[in-house]
Amino acid sequence: MQLPKIRQSATLIKRYKRFLADVLLEDGSELTVHCPNSGSMRGCSTPGSPVIISDSGNPERKYRWTLEMVREKGVWIGVNTNLTNKLVYEALRTGVIDDFGQIHTIRPEVRVSDRSRLDFVLESDAGQVYIEVKNCSLVENGRALFPDAVTARGTKHLEELALLRKNGAQAAVLFCVQRADGAWFAPADEIDPLYADTLRKVSDQGVRILAYRAEVQPNQVTITEKIPCRIYPEEMPSR
Repeated sequence: MQLPKIRQSATLIKRYKRFLADVLLEDGSELTVHCPNSGSMRGCSTPGSPVIISDSGNPERKYRWTLEMVREKGVWIGVNTNLTNKLVYEALRTGVIDDFGQIHTIRPEVRVSDRSRLDFVLESDAGQVYIEVKNCSLVENGRALFPDAVTARGTKHLEELALLRKNGAQAAVLFCVQRADGAWFAPADEIDPLYADTLRKVSDQGVRILAYRAEVQPNQVTITEKIPCRIYPEEMPSR
């Protein structure tokens, strides 16, 4: 997926108030940009890091520019969570994500109860499949970890998937790892033990746990390959 044509490099000064970041432009001026990421951005918000920002082209937007990616430890990290579902949709359409057989239709933003929506429902050779997508930007020692902050909403989505599975539908949660150094996926027990325990519980109930890594470059982000999921303690390599 190509990023907006009008982009520029900058240096991160600070990220604050969840949805704002101050950056230093190459001409020495400072700019406040929109940061479309509600997580803690642990491991990808260090002041002084190189960043890529894009121009929305909307002069009426209060913060016209958007923080797209941050470079830490030599790796570009996609932090714009507004892109995540678009990346997964593209990968489903092109067959990069091939876990569900031939896909006939993809419907986004599906209401499954009065409590919540899920990101996609597919009609495929494998039948009807409900999918919830999560963006993963935290990597430690090769482990792509989710979440990077406590997420009651994420736990609720897992429970919705388990209920759908119990009622006969297929269900999956798909973690989109937007950085190249994530070799495998694991739940972040240290950050949100309830989410991690719920992920293992719904996996035991038949919800599929999938993770795909994206190649992040200054001009584009593209999902390229599936990576292993190790959600149980006995699957973790010794450190």
